Amino acid sequence: MNVTTHRRCQLTIIAEYVLEEKLIVLAGQLGVHGYTVHEVRGGSFAADGERRREGAGDTDRTIEIKMICERAVAENVAHQVLRQFAGNFSVRVLLSEVEIFRPGKY
Repeated sequence: MNVTTHRRCQLTIIAEYVLEEKLIVLAGQLGVHGYTVHEVRGGSFAADGERRREGAGDTDRTIEIKMICERAVAENVAHQVLRQFAGNFSVRVLLSEVEIFRPGKY
């Protein structure tokens, strides 16, 4: 069986829960065809090794949104998210190359 793959980018945004709808609307306006959202928890370590937990309470919830799209679309969404939200909210933006099987979906 010969299966052809196609390159796209996966844009992953980890952000405060209150941004979910705004991020979804923005992504749709900028050409993203679909997304997946998960509620996530994370943490970090202080210089002394002490663990700091984020997302421990209901008002401190975090989401992860994943979108697969053309690189230009992913870069535009990332730029707009950082410009509009990173100054006032906890936002992490990650971009990676992926190979997909159904290019018409992305």
